[in-house]
Amino acid sequence: MTVQRDPERLQTIVIGGGQAGLAVGYHLARHGLPFVILDANERVGDSWRKRWDSLRLFTPAQFDALPGMRVPAPNHAFITKDEMADYLETYAQRFALPVRTGTRVDRLSRDESGFVVTAGDRTLHAEQVVVAMSNYQPPRVPEFARDLAPDIVQVHSIDYRNPGQLQNGGVLVVGAGNSGAEIAIEVAREHPTWLSGRSTGQLPFRIDGRAARLGLVRFVLRVLFHRVLTLRSPLGRRFRAKLAGHGGPLIRLKAEDLAAAGIVRVSRVSGVQEGRPRLEDGRVLDVANVIWCTGFHPGFSWIDLPVLQDGRPVHDRGIVPDEPGLYFVGLEFLSAASSVMIHGVSRDAARIADAVTARARSRAPVSAEEPALAAA
Repeated sequence: MTVQRDPERLQTIVIGGGQAGLAVGYHLARHGLPFVILDANERVGDSWRKRWDSLRLFTPAQFDALPGMRVPAPNHAFITKDEMADYLETYAQRFALPVRTGTRVDRLSRDESGFVVTAGDRTLHAEQVVVAMSNYQPPRVPEFARDLAPDIVQVHSIDYRNPGQLQNGGVLVVGAGNSGAEIAIEVAREHPTWLSGRSTGQLPFRIDGRAARLGLVRFVLRVLFHRVLTLRSPLGRRFRAKLAGHGGPLIRLKAEDLAAAGIVRVSRVSGVQEGRPRLEDGRVLDVANVIWCTGFHPGFSWIDLPVLQDGRPVHDRGIVPDEPGLYFVGLEFLSAASSVMIHGVSRDAARIADAVTARARSRAPVSAEEPALAAA
């Protein structure tokens, strides 16, 4: 016989225990608000641990810290994805953040009492909910991928770990953004490699070079991305529109790095011909492996509320005006170009935590003694 658990009632639920959720939790705790963080992974930081083996962060350690705790690495070091994962786990422990791991949220809805969060056989009710997850959820692969010959190894970047997953022969990496370029550089050491897709541009300086250390990277990350390219500026809004259809620039690599590694740049993949990938220019590539670095679907179909448009949340810098008490943190360009970066997530998290706190206090019952105390 199945025993139905009584619904748990909470003031605030944060969905997602990555950097965005932990930063929100830090600020809620400082405000003295009761809350819980729900995370589908078994350990805090697993969203980083599960990425490809050689991944290093694209920003120096001095910009990778969450509020209240520095990253234990030299300022100009580029830490590994496992070091970042361990940092997040230590962060949650240091500030005693109430993270419930292994709790995958299946549905977010609302009833007459407030928000309803369903996670497996558990039901939780909350006055406010912060969805602290990125846009990058279910992997996106073109439909014609199913028509590729069965002898071609196909893997999406979310499942790619290292070149040991590939078979002998050429590799086509589809998607020329940061993930595609970094993975192409790695596999090109052992395989003939083609990189497909439009150029996304590149930073005009070396992120790990002398100019960057002398302050250029700080200007780009903390001034340009953080304060200039925002939703409140016309320039920021234009940049956001371009980013949505084109992708961000290469951060660590340059076009000359790809050429030096022997990577051949080719046009976009448009379909399949006789089981092989066909390019827009009509060429057909006879490769043994295809790595899809083609991005992700928004992944918010589990939100059963009228707040999505084309699968994406409709919000004002993370606050959902049509659903009071619902917030988002961690989305690409939530408020600025830096919103998807860790230092930008921290700023967004502080602002959303302030909004959650203000609403909670405005709705809190006032005791009979409080007016007298105020008068005294």
